[in-house]
Amino acid sequence: MEKIQVHSGNLLVAEPFMLDPNFKRAVVLMCEHSEEGSLGFIINRKLDVYVDELIDEFPDFPAKVYFGGPVQTDTIHYLHNVGDLLEDSREVARGVFWGGNFEKLKFLISNEVIKPENIRFYLGYSGWSEGQLEEELKIGSWVVADMDPNYIFKSKPSKLWNQVLNHKGDRYSVIATIPDTPNWN
Repeated sequence: MEKIQVHSGNLLVAEPFMLDPNFKRAVVLMCEHSEEGSLGFIINRKLDVYVDELIDEFPDFPAKVYFGGPVQTDTIHYLHNVGDLLEDSREVARGVFWGGNFEKLKFLISNEVIKPENIRFYLGYSGWSEGQLEEELKIGSWVVADMDPNYIFKSKPSKLWNQVLNHKGDRYSVIATIPDTPNWN
């Protein structure tokens, strides 16, 4: 059986019957992947809270926060499309950058250079220890897909799981039609 390759910048799409409630119908952007472990953010779980409600002394900013994953849920991370405007950010996929100077971020938001459509905030992250993700891939827990910046900055989070599988085509388009809660009459 061919080994499934995952790289930083790939998406992991949960198989339709994943039992872990943290990852049910999740789409995860991989930001780091190495032999030591992996880190990414669930990009399709919008929470009902705004970033300026969670961070003291943050500018008024109508950007919802997303559930990035079950690890360190007391931390905030961000993905954006402003690249070099935000020093110390790292490009993880074409047109998608991770992190950057936080004080500069607040300045750019205050001056309306960064708008809500340019950035997504994540509470916590998804992490895998050495070899854990490879095992999950081997048993079919995840489908690996290509990233498109529109998935983060333009797509509806509630439709993203289906959208990514449909874009993959072939049998994945069929998987995308499996209802969220199948009725076994």
